[in-house]
Amino acid sequence: MSSSEPTQATRRELNTRQAGTVERVLAAARDELREVGFDELTVRSVAHRAGVAPATAYTYFSSKNHLVAEIFWRRLNQRPRLEETLTTPLARVVEVFNDLADFLASEKELAAATTSAMLAPEPDVRQLRLLIGNEINARIATALGDRARADVLDALTIAWSGAMLQVGLGHAEYATLGVRMARFAKLVVGGRR
Repeated sequence: MSSSEPTQATRRELNTRQAGTVERVLAAARDELREVGFDELTVRSVAHRAGVAPATAYTYFSSKNHLVAEIFWRRLNQRPRLEETLTTPLARVVEVFNDLADFLASEKELAAATTSAMLAPEPDVRQLRLLIGNEINARIATALGDRARADVLDALTIAWSGAMLQVGLGHAEYATLGVRMARFAKLVVGGRR
């Protein structure tokens, strides 16, 4: 990772009270997202649900895109790395994709909202987009192992991004991503299990 890439999400230096406020806003946003969806979600409605002033919510989140990207980043970052327990590169890569697909399928509202939010050109979203991409890339790289070829890693990363775009466009389902990506991984990594 180059020194120009971020290593943490935006607006992270918080005292205990501020961190509590951020957690309330994020919890309210998750509830709001489940209830009304991304299109109807606003920072104002989330602030109201969280019991804070809109200005307070905007202190921590510049937009609903930023809010949704932050939720996704935190949820992704909390996920354990199950692939580290498997023995072959292919099995580990397949586990990475299965885990990501299971995560997205279990939180469809968040996944759909993230597809839209991550495309926003806002600086806060751009930083989170890099963090999320770096985390997914790191999981794939770890799964491939130390002797992984850069072109294989690149192909798998691009394939995952393409799969996410297909779901966002309505051409695929979150529930089928793991199986589809496993087939692709077998082609790229090889049949060695």
